[in-house]
Amino acid sequence: MTDQQPYQQPHQQYPGYEGYDQQGWPAQQQGYDDPQAHLQYTQQWQGQTWETSVQPPVGAEQGYEAPGAGADAAAVDPAYMAPGAAGLAHPSRLGVPPGPQGAGGGTTAQGGGASFEGDPGYGPATVGGNSRVTDAQRARLEGRSPIIEPGMQPAVLTAVLGLLLSGAAAVGEFALVVPLVVLQAVTAAGWFRLNGMWPARQGIALAFLGALVSDVALLVVGRENAPAAILGTLGVWVLLCLVLQLRSHADPDERMYGLMATVASAALAIVATGHLGADPDAVSVGTAAVAVAVLARALPLPTPASVVVSLLAAAGAGIAVGGMTGMGAKGALLGAGAAVCALIGHRVAAYDYPSRFVHFTAGVALPLAASAPAVYVLGRALG
Repeated sequence: MTDQQPYQQPHQQYPGYEGYDQQGWPAQQQGYDDPQAHLQYTQQWQGQTWETSVQPPVGAEQGYEAPGAGADAAAVDPAYMAPGAAGLAHPSRLGVPPGPQGAGGGTTAQGGGASFEGDPGYGPATVGGNSRVTDAQRARLEGRSPIIEPGMQPAVLTAVLGLLLSGAAAVGEFALVVPLVVLQAVTAAGWFRLNGMWPARQGIALAFLGALVSDVALLVVGRENAPAAILGTLGVWVLLCLVLQLRSHADPDERMYGLMATVASAALAIVATGHLGADPDAVSVGTAAVAVAVLARALPLPTPASVVVSLLAAAGAGIAVGGMTGMGAKGALLGAGAAVCALIGHRVAAYDYPSRFVHFTAGVALPLAASAPAVYVLGRALG
């Protein structure tokens, strides 16, 4: 170890050392005989940086530490923390919200004068800006659920769109295309916003374009070849999304996240084409049952009771509409099956404190889009 005897008594060699200025410290080092002596010292930033506004001068308030002591202690004990790094380890810098208990609770920043006790979520200056605790993070820390149901207004829009699909299916397949295209567009936009990716115009446009191609392909080949049209378009679009993401210059994590969101959005929008490929009577029964189920789910009831009521209401709607279309009592089973898928889509749209925009896009479209496979399969099986 380098001999440190010339530095044993810094106070005698440099009078007034206790109040030294950080900017003067490098100049005082020039008088040392050992050219390697500066390597024993922890680097001190000169001038104003993001850290000087919240940290006290090293030595004025935290006291003087013998040269090399911090390095020796860190070598012996990896958990050693230098005095100058105390502010960097504050929980608010690590993204941990201040609280009444635990690390960081009831502490006060030295030198900055900012108290973290009772702070609503803001910390001292950091490289990326002040940290802010979101409502979802606070809910998790407090043990509350981050789920917010879309509510009655999105449910009404879902019911209106479902009834439009139900009525258009009775008119003809070309009439059904109009509300179906609206459903697919809202599905593509809502899924991207539900995943926190906004604006994502290219991804939304790509997913919506895939839905349009699926619709056109099904109209060309006919309902009897609906699985080939839907699955073929889906396979081509997954490959297209993969190629486009590989050409992206974004970070690998961002490319993977964008790829998954684009593929899922395109898949949901394309799968909604199942309404166009299903039997018209099944579409009328299934979409009407989904409209009633979503309205019943939005009633101010406990969640288990609300789910039971919505399934019963969907079965009743299936019987009612089935009697008008000739499906009869079989419509109860189809309506209940479509409602189960619709409630899954409704639950997905309520995930992790969604925004109002998510409620009025994904919350409106996902129940109807998710019910398309059930409408197609059960309609073929029961028809």
